[in-house]
Amino acid sequence: MGAGLVTGAQVAAAAPPSSEISVGTTSVAPGQTFTITQTLNNDRDFDIIGAKAGLYAKEPASLPSLIDIVACPEAYACDTLGSSVRGGFHEVKAGESVTLHWTFRVKDDAPAGTIQLQHQFIGENYAFEILDGPSLTIEPAATNADIAVSMTASVRTLLISRITYTVTIKNNGPSAATDVRVVGTYPNRLLYAGGSCTRVGTTRTVNCDVGSLASGASVTRTFAADAGLLTIGKLVATAERTASSPDDPAAGNDEASRTCTALTSLMVRC
Repeated sequence: MGAGLVTGAQVAAAAPPSSEISVGTTSVAPGQTFTITQTLNNDRDFDIIGAKAGLYAKEPASLPSLIDIVACPEAYACDTLGSSVRGGFHEVKAGESVTLHWTFRVKDDAPAGTIQLQHQFIGENYAFEILDGPSLTIEPAATNADIAVSMTASVRTLLISRITYTVTIKNNGPSAATDVRVVGTYPNRLLYAGGSCTRVGTTRTVNCDVGSLASGASVTRTFAADAGLLTIGKLVATAERTASSPDDPAAGNDEASRTCTALTSLMVRC
């Protein structure tokens, strides 16, 4: 007798979950952008009309209070609704799937802590269950402010040559800055001629002070100096941040300089 056939129950492949998400990073900070990829799988035998990808934070957290939507390119629209964010599709046919690539930005005032993401496939004619997703940790907001200094020089010649130095002070953030001081120094063959910066005694230095400067904002301060009868050669002026609060994490952009050349007191080029 030939070998018998081995028979047994066929194991069906497990259907994918109705919603699947993957997060680009599990740790973010206020002001930072991050991505979530969400796939909706319709394993029903009917089309899901008015299909939407829904995201939540597990209660008591509210996801819309923590993040802003930056992009949802595959959806025809995306917005917040109550404690959820939603991206809309017209329909997902029976047995088919759609994928949405979310981009979010953490709100500047989002409190530090860890939330559990939840996700859902929602339709006008049918809604699947809410599923638990990965955790997302919001780190404490950074408490430093990168102050960048740059400088230009321009010459005006009438009876004498006057060089005006314009110092631009920019706060690259992420925090607001206070008590910013940039010290300017003009060349030793020039005579002080005023400006919005304050001269230090009878020295060649000036203090260019800014009381407060928001993240992303910039201001300008000026100081000027005149050429004398014996002024000739290279004239180097500098500007350097010497104080600011909170800490400045990047010292590489704290200083700037400009070089002008005097052929005579009436012929100065910058």
